Amino acid sequence: MPDSLVFFEAVLEPGGPSFMPMPIAIVPRSVVEALGGPAVRRVVGQLNGHPIRLGLQPIRTGERYLMLNKELCKTAGVQLGQCVRFHLAPDPTPEYIELPAELEEGLAAWPEAQESFEKLTGSMKRAVANHITEAKRTETRTARIMQLLERLVRGGHPFRKL
Repeated sequence: MPDSLVFFEAVLEPGGPSFMPMPIAIVPRSVVEALGGPAVRRVVGQLNGHPIRLGLQPIRTGERYLMLNKELCKTAGVQLGQCVRFHLAPDPTPEYIELPAELEEGLAAWPEAQESFEKLTGSMKRAVANHITEAKRTETRTARIMQLLERLVRGGHPFRKL
């Protein structure tokens, strides 16, 4: 983790897009500026001592917010209305996406799918990786990967039925 961390506290409040409500933490303008300004879109650091790697989502006021998914809240032991501590730094590798091993294998075995996958935006690749890793059962993960690969090969959207 980088040496120059920016510290701030925030109260977790309800937010996120309407299709994906989850706790958010407002990142004040002063913190956004200390991180490097609006150009910084992803951060690494800690939430109450737990490692995080998150995207800074924009707000029209110039502030940003961090979305905290259910798993992160559970791991960090935090909930809505609670005051939490953040130590953040700009992500040194903002384009990095941790792909599930099964997805990597599938893409390697199907070059046409790999080619289409590489054309996706970073946020779409991240959404695909999250969709796969959220599945608890091996059968569900495998089914999601096969569906995704078929959609990619046919030039379709990763989440829309063909």
